[in-house]
Amino acid sequence: MRFFNTAGPINPKEHYYVPHRLNETLVMQLIEQKKYFILHAPRQSGKTTSIRMFIDELHKTSYKALYINVEPAQIARSNVEKGMEIILGQIQGQARIQYDHNDPIFNIIKNGLERLSGGSLQQVLQEWSTTSDKPILLFIDEIDSLIGDTLISVLRQLRAGYPDRPKYFPQSVCLFGVRDVRDYRIWSDEEHSMVLGGSAFNIKAESLTLPDFSLEQLRNLYHQHTHETGQQFTDKAVEYAFYLTQGQPWLTNALAYQACFVDITDRTQPITKDVIERAKETLILRRDTHIDQLAHKLHEPRVRYIIDAIISGTEQEQIFKPDDLQYIRDLGLITQKGIRIANPIYQEVIPRALVYTKQESMQETVPGIASYQNADKSLNMHKLLSAFTQFFRVNSAIWLEQIDYPESAPHLLLMAYLQRVVNGGGKIHREYALGRKRVDLLIEFPYSAEATKGMGNQRIIIEIKINRGKHTIPEGLEQTAGYMDTSNATEGHLLVFDRTPGKSWDKKVFTQEDTYENKKITVWGL
Repeated sequence: MRFFNTAGPINPKEHYYVPHRLNETLVMQLIEQKKYFILHAPRQSGKTTSIRMFIDELHKTSYKALYINVEPAQIARSNVEKGMEIILGQIQGQARIQYDHNDPIFNIIKNGLERLSGGSLQQVLQEWSTTSDKPILLFIDEIDSLIGDTLISVLRQLRAGYPDRPKYFPQSVCLFGVRDVRDYRIWSDEEHSMVLGGSAFNIKAESLTLPDFSLEQLRNLYHQHTHETGQQFTDKAVEYAFYLTQGQPWLTNALAYQACFVDITDRTQPITKDVIERAKETLILRRDTHIDQLAHKLHEPRVRYIIDAIISGTEQEQIFKPDDLQYIRDLGLITQKGIRIANPIYQEVIPRALVYTKQESMQETVPGIASYQNADKSLNMHKLLSAFTQFFRVNSAIWLEQIDYPESAPHLLLMAYLQRVVNGGGKIHREYALGRKRVDLLIEFPYSAEATKGMGNQRIIIEIKINRGKHTIPEGLEQTAGYMDTSNATEGHLLVFDRTPGKSWDKKVFTQEDTYENKKITVWGL
């Protein structure tokens, strides 16, 4: 039985997959025009799979194509000669898999290893191209995993051989990884300076990327499972999976694997929207490698100051460097158009990851959900927010300094507190984006068996704003009422954080009841 793959390249005999995501017509045109080009896309989005399937087709043509992965040479760092040795070993190993043992590449590699130097890659590629009966096409995976002088050397050797193509050097070279080559900032120990990838590899003709799955591609992927096992996905489940992932390939496969191969293994039972929702929560809590890799990037300064502005919904005009925006788009953290978190799953993962240790430490000081429930088991939000106000007053001076997201630190601390309390009893949905001037939280809290019938289910809106002056509360009331209306909320709260230096807590902390367009809203000043 095939399954949904979440680790490594796709094998069509073992995995469900979406074919022809690479623009093969354009790639073939670049090859025929003897161009060198880049393919970049976020991790685990299908780059390696697409290229290797494309190479399988190239083997049937008048070209000789070779795929190599240079990530093992990362350990060489700035030891160029060691890096060349590892890369030649990768060429040798992949040639054994892809070519007949009589191919001249094997003797060429053997000689290259015997007379190893910092320029061995160029020499080997030159000799191989000269002796080959077909033009050479080289596809280099994980190029941006190389470090320092090793990366600079590879780029410059490819550039040096470029004028001699196709008779004495590969006709076309594709470098692929997470980032575009222009974004490489490489420290050279030899030159004692920073070298930009764009200058070291200024022969690039195109930068290509792989789009995420469309709704129809996701539907096709899931229906492959239905076709082979009989297990149905409801239309709402498919649409919800697409909404949660926005077609991000790893998330799409991970949700379906969790749903079909862990949660609901009885093939007579359909995969519903509720099953996908449970799978989503499992992925977020499990913090798989894919999600951990993204969380690690959140602490890089060039990522942090953009994500900080997005989470806080800052109203101030932000001037972001275009290269920094492109970098976090390449990582897959934000959308390709606009400045928003890439999908609802990442929108939940990011704030949780940033305050994970804070949330864990709250277990010792913050009571569990039972302390904030009424006699009928519903959530007493006034009691909960009163407790948070006191917690924030006592702890914010220390805790906010420990969160390296200065604009959104209060928002993150509130989210951590709510997550600690609500965990196991309800769900928190988050809405935030640059320029929204607020953060929207929706707490869904089913507290009785009647919740399945639309009763006994609280939908609580919390609007978060930073105090920017006399217009903050009136504007916040309008926004809260609007979100309550669209969310069919049962209760609404507006939290206004006052970060005025030197202002006393007695002047910052208050609670008042307001009404906006027949919506009752409690305003909390902190």
